[in-house]
Amino acid sequence: MKTTEMAIIGAGPAGLSCAVEAARAGAKVTVLDENLKPGGQLFKQIHKFFGSREHRAGTRGFRIGQQLLDETEKLGVEVLLNSTVYGLYEDRLIAYIKDGRDHTLKAEKIVIATGASENALAFPGCTLPGVMGAGAAQTMINVNRVLPGEKVVMVGSGNVGLIVSYQLMQAGADVVALIEAAPKIGGYGVHAAKIRRAGVPIFASTTIKEVLGEERVEGVITVELDEKWKQVNGTERQFEADTVCLAVGLSPLTELAWMAGCEFAFIPALGGHVPIHDRNMETTLPGIYVAGDVTGVEEASSAMEEGRLAGVAAAESLGYIDAQKAEELKKEIWGRLDALRTGPFGEGRRAAKFKQLSSRRLMA
Repeated sequence: MKTTEMAIIGAGPAGLSCAVEAARAGAKVTVLDENLKPGGQLFKQIHKFFGSREHRAGTRGFRIGQQLLDETEKLGVEVLLNSTVYGLYEDRLIAYIKDGRDHTLKAEKIVIATGASENALAFPGCTLPGVMGAGAAQTMINVNRVLPGEKVVMVGSGNVGLIVSYQLMQAGADVVALIEAAPKIGGYGVHAAKIRRAGVPIFASTTIKEVLGEERVEGVITVELDEKWKQVNGTERQFEADTVCLAVGLSPLTELAWMAGCEFAFIPALGGHVPIHDRNMETTLPGIYVAGDVTGVEEASSAMEEGRLAGVAAAESLGYIDAQKAEELKKEIWGRLDALRTGPFGEGRRAAKFKQLSSRRLMA
């Protein structure tokens, strides 16, 4: 059985940022990830980040990912790839499969940074080849350099739907329409304006009625929705398409936190049931921390800050950072997190996160 001071499950933005902070302080860190490459969502993000210089504004996501990987390598972080964690047991024992064999890892501190998964949407024809998550399409074009289709209908106008629509066009696809069930666009206006200028029609209060095709997607019929979200007969439109991308939200991947016995709170704004944690990102189980989308779906910048926060707190708990220095670092990180959660798009997240923290205080 392997041992380590600190185990991080997930090598995405939160996990790598956490590893860097803890290893920089002197902790022995092991990162586990089920994928063949580390970096998570960052290597699918070819667009430039928003925010301030502190949030790496103007830097493309894949470059941020490479910087984090370089730092982990310099700091001697052990990264176990192709390692699927399937169990989290008492005394912080991790069970995982690597190269077809079972392994165990005992850690003094554990950080769960497993991210989130794409939501599905049910409609006639939703199981046809060519219907996929927007994240899957983004992986195909930005990581594997494969075009998922030539004529695409995007469902969902959040930032994912808007950004991936533009990236699909950059890759050579024709986005024939973007539809949104809500009465207005959900993402940043700057992203919506960019695809509108490129000629993509955006239809609000609209959903998919049916996808046409026998063995693959051959067309899409949409229908408008009234103020009660009911389909309005006679408002159907038909589009020629071979691909439907679903950008209809994400759900935190919380299975390991459930298995460990963490307490949860149901907060719809964060994606559903999320593990309760304190301002150090520590859950109701001492020594087990969470960071990133597993705590509630946000942007990659927030995930990295939460990872840093968990890394500092865990390193402090291990004795690598004194209380005064740790408090200074955590104050700086919380300042950046609060800045990310301000404005019209961030206030809801800020209120939801406060509710998550309040749940921990009420249970204490």
